[in-house]
Amino acid sequence: MNKLSVCWAVRNEEKHIGDCISSVKDIADELIVVDELSTDRTAKIASSLGARVIEEPHHPIFHITKQKAIDLASGEWILQMDADERVTSELAKEIKAVVGMTNEERDKHQQKLPDQKLFIRHKKLLEERDGQIGDEGGEYVAYLIPRRNFFLGKYLKYGGTYPDGVIRLFKKGQAYLPCKSVHEQYVVKGRVGWLQEHLLHLADTSFKHYLKRNSYYIDLIVNEMKAKGLKIDLINSVDYLVVKPIHWFLLTQIRHKGILDGWQGVVFSFFSALRFPRAYIRYIIKK
Repeated sequence: MNKLSVCWAVRNEEKHIGDCISSVKDIADELIVVDELSTDRTAKIASSLGARVIEEPHHPIFHITKQKAIDLASGEWILQMDADERVTSELAKEIKAVVGMTNEERDKHQQKLPDQKLFIRHKKLLEERDGQIGDEGGEYVAYLIPRRNFFLGKYLKYGGTYPDGVIRLFKKGQAYLPCKSVHEQYVVKGRVGWLQEHLLHLADTSFKHYLKRNSYYIDLIVNEMKAKGLKIDLINSVDYLVVKPIHWFLLTQIRHKGILDGWQGVVFSFFSALRFPRAYIRYIIKK
């Protein structure tokens, strides 16, 4: 049986880290937590649950710390998690099964996925944004896991929020983070498949937390604008202040049926659409 290492990069996650580790403890052969000098009980909780805790200074690009955790893992397979994610019992069983399969068995597993068509469409959308993910053929060395995102009291299902595929499971040495941007995709040296069972993501348990996280991502968009040298002119002003937000709201509410998620779906789409004008205005102010 191949050894499975589970690793985290964390900073002040005492509210989440215990439940997160507990959700994978039964399938993990190794638990590694790289802690960015948390000032709360994060390290103590992780250590009490059997994790090896390594201290690391804070990095503006958190992926640097994530990659350090990945590099420390010794298992043949690595499951990389965020502290606010939870592995369901169904997903745990699937991970354990896939890690123990031969490549031929993994190929058969892919062909039998109930949501295979949905996953294929979603991977194409990810590749339109990030470029090709992995190789077209060969051995399966990494897996995208569908993720259900929690927003103000419920897990969203529509509005483009699912399957929200994220690479979390991969063979050691076959996937790495470039560590250049928070939005970057894993670079995978091999074939990328999907797992069927979803990962739970407790992203926004309160509106205050959502606004704080949303503001952080807006600042990153502003930095990308600066890097590109975006011009402040009439065309970009109309695009960012009017066209992009309206297009995004209608796209997520109508085409992706976000309205079926109730008021949470409407609120999520509305504030997601506002990231474009908010980022553009911040860019003008900081110019």
